[in-house]
Amino acid sequence: MAFHNMNQQVLVPMFLLLVATFAGLSSGQGATRLAFYARTCPRVESIVQSTVRTHFNADRTVAPGILRMLFHDCFVQGCDASILIDGAGTEKTAGPNLLLRGYEVIDDAKRQLETACPGVVSCADILALAARDSVVLAGGPSWAVPTGRRDGLVSLASDTSNLPGFTDSVDLQKSKFLDKGLNTQDLVTLSGGHTIGTSACQFFRYRLYNFNSTGGPDPTIAAAFLPTLRALCPDGGDGSRRIGLDNGSENRFDNTYFANLRNGRGILESDQKLWTDSSTNTFVQRYLGVRGLLGLTFSVEFGRSMVKMSNIEVKTGTNGEIRRVCSAIN
Repeated sequence: MAFHNMNQQVLVPMFLLLVATFAGLSSGQGATRLAFYARTCPRVESIVQSTVRTHFNADRTVAPGILRMLFHDCFVQGCDASILIDGAGTEKTAGPNLLLRGYEVIDDAKRQLETACPGVVSCADILALAARDSVVLAGGPSWAVPTGRRDGLVSLASDTSNLPGFTDSVDLQKSKFLDKGLNTQDLVTLSGGHTIGTSACQFFRYRLYNFNSTGGPDPTIAAAFLPTLRALCPDGGDGSRRIGLDNGSENRFDNTYFANLRNGRGILESDQKLWTDSSTNTFVQRYLGVRGLLGLTFSVEFGRSMVKMSNIEVKTGTNGEIRRVCSAIN
């Protein structure tokens, strides 16, 4: 995939966010550009934004759902909306994607755009825009989203093995990100997307009782936090129960996610490792404003890293297609 001080977040100078955007574009990834639809579908951003807002007002959980969906899409076949395709053996059916949510939001936006601008706007661009709008609605920053992606023609569950996993070591996480042109700072920054949303007990309960066959809990969990987690996810209990990833702040996009890592309150093993590994710990501390380190502003850097990620292996020009409906290849 982190929502607080909405007004402060939104007041981040747009100049800085544009600088972040153009820095991402200069990385050489993709061939998207700002205002791609200025002539062909000038209302695209307002239509997507309005659609996301309507669904968010009815169900706030669609925000982290759409944000995660973009992550999972971009790491498999690039940012080409292959995650949206229905059918046996598609990405949507793979284990890591079974609990994704928010598909109806993208479908709704697509229907409206097909009425306003038939055959023009890709599902891949709708997803990239909707992820940004979801963050904003959750109290996070905005950023300029380059567009011009086209939709992919392949969606295979077997291609999802390179998705970052909740038990991955930091070295493996860094390797998976580097394979997509993302560096260690991007890894820590984008992991900060876990400041919003939840995880099912089945994905972290093993840390609470018999971690690595030790008979005890993961020692990186704060002792004072352990009883809370065990009460929420009892041994042998309902593995599908949802727990906030950013304890105490799962509905606000803020940087308390990083404070929780420092305090041994990370929910996923892969998240907590960002604090215990020296190569990532520095970035966590910089987001926390630790004295003696050059500080980083999460709201600015998140937009920068999102632009980089949403340009992974994009299909442009004559590659791919513009789907008529997002859940099926034309």
